[in-house]
Amino acid sequence: MASDEDQLGTITKPKVDPKIKKPTLFKVILHNDDFTPRDFVIEVLKKFFNKNSDSASMIMYAAHRNGHSLVDVLSLEVAEMKTTKALSYARKHLYPLNMSIEEE
Repeated sequence: MASDEDQLGTITKPKVDPKIKKPTLFKVILHNDDFTPRDFVIEVLKKFFNKNSDSASMIMYAAHRNGHSLVDVLSLEVAEMKTTKALSYARKHLYPLNMSIEEE
């Protein structure tokens, strides 16, 4: 039976592994297209990525100017969930909105 206290009454501390690795983060990228209305893109960014109006507008305009823009940096599971929901919502409204996920 393991104990934190040895026979002399000394308490031992558990060893801490100094090599704990931070989780890998992933970038969600918005890609520009010529068919999805700007207002709809802003709506999606606000609804699925919790962006405010100004931030959503800046992301949308950056994608429009540069061909793509960074939406958010998240864990893989959260990035996949939010992106899947956003793209499903766009398809439901018949828009070809496109996003991708890449390792940071």
